[in-house]
Amino acid sequence: MLIYKEKSIRGAWKWWFICTLLSLLHGVISESSTTLDIMTKYPLIDGHNDLALRLRMHFKNQLNNFSLHNISNVATDITRLTAGHVGGQVFAAYVLCTAQDKDAVRLTLEQIDVIRRMCTENPEMELVTTAEGMRNSTKIACLISIEGGHSIDSSLPALRMFYQLGVRSMALTHTCNTPWAESSSSFYPNYQRKNNSLTDFGKAVVYEMNRLGMLVDLSHSSWETTRAVLKHSAAPVIFSHSSAYAICNNVRNVPDNLLMMLKENGGLIMVNFYSSFVACSNNANVSIVADHFDHIKRVIGAESIGIGADYDGAQGFPKGLEDVSKYPALIEELISRNWTEEELAGVLRLNFLRVFRKVEKVRDDLLQISPSEVEISLSEVNNSCRVMLIQPVLPKRSHGNGNAPLMPAKALICFILLWIQLQ
Repeated sequence: MLIYKEKSIRGAWKWWFICTLLSLLHGVISESSTTLDIMTKYPLIDGHNDLALRLRMHFKNQLNNFSLHNISNVATDITRLTAGHVGGQVFAAYVLCTAQDKDAVRLTLEQIDVIRRMCTENPEMELVTTAEGMRNSTKIACLISIEGGHSIDSSLPALRMFYQLGVRSMALTHTCNTPWAESSSSFYPNYQRKNNSLTDFGKAVVYEMNRLGMLVDLSHSSWETTRAVLKHSAAPVIFSHSSAYAICNNVRNVPDNLLMMLKENGGLIMVNFYSSFVACSNNANVSIVADHFDHIKRVIGAESIGIGADYDGAQGFPKGLEDVSKYPALIEELISRNWTEEELAGVLRLNFLRVFRKVEKVRDDLLQISPSEVEISLSEVNNSCRVMLIQPVLPKRSHGNGNAPLMPAKALICFILLWIQLQ
């Protein structure tokens, strides 16, 4: 009888263990299914990717020499974008700050060219220039951004020409100041100023971007420049790849007081995944990234949040978020933290589309405004490569007596020949 009871108890424990395990597995399976359903319904739009930079570094932008479907030494390719349920990607045309005042415009044109080729020569991708085009695309919709105002060489006509080539977003700075805006980084000594984080020309740049319908991107801008732009811009702005300063106190991130101003502006912060920006160290995981989403949600609401992972723009991403195929891991984590489908739909794509459409609405309201002809003063740009296109003044020739010019050689020869004939 005792043996029978022991066997019964042992059997009951076995069934309890099996049922518990099945219950846990059911939770995992159903959560994964929920993630898949949501990301299929609302394909992700990511606000910042630096694949074009890697293509220049590794392949010299020679797209014919490799397949974009599988690239081993980068975090982004078509196969992994598809696996990550990416429906839209903002690709950055970025050139180093060392090109400022030199050939930054040419290099930026070359980066725009490689993005345009990449997105038009592969059938899985589609180049778009409007919110409607991005919303309606059934492929991986590509939007072009410029990362760093040094790319326009302090020229509003250059900004307008980039727009004509399909650029729809520009970060005002990268890791260097421009003559008219201030970077969050002090790595480069260029254009250091005091108490002038956004000059009059900088305000003209912002307004011209509003007029054109370009997204003003404040990632990499100093907090003072950010504050000035948020006060000045007529349209919503974005942080295309920044995180919450309250979680990781890196100056590239956004403090709560600026998040509140962003909320009032109607703009968007697209959370960066780079480990140093989310964990302030190389030891990061999916959970710490989700903490940034939770914090920003508490401060300004889920409707102000997007995703701008910064893949291929940095080295060192959280465990579980190593490349563009891993976005579902974050969505699963947010689901486990009780984020609703409506909130996740916004984070994945609808918030970005709403902000982009509002930027276009401001453009439409400004249609009667002529292109700005504001020019930056030479004293502000202060570099030897900048010239004025004016009629050249020929230098005066130096003559032997300092007064009368010497007889031209051809005239002298003719005079000698004539003299000989008369003899």
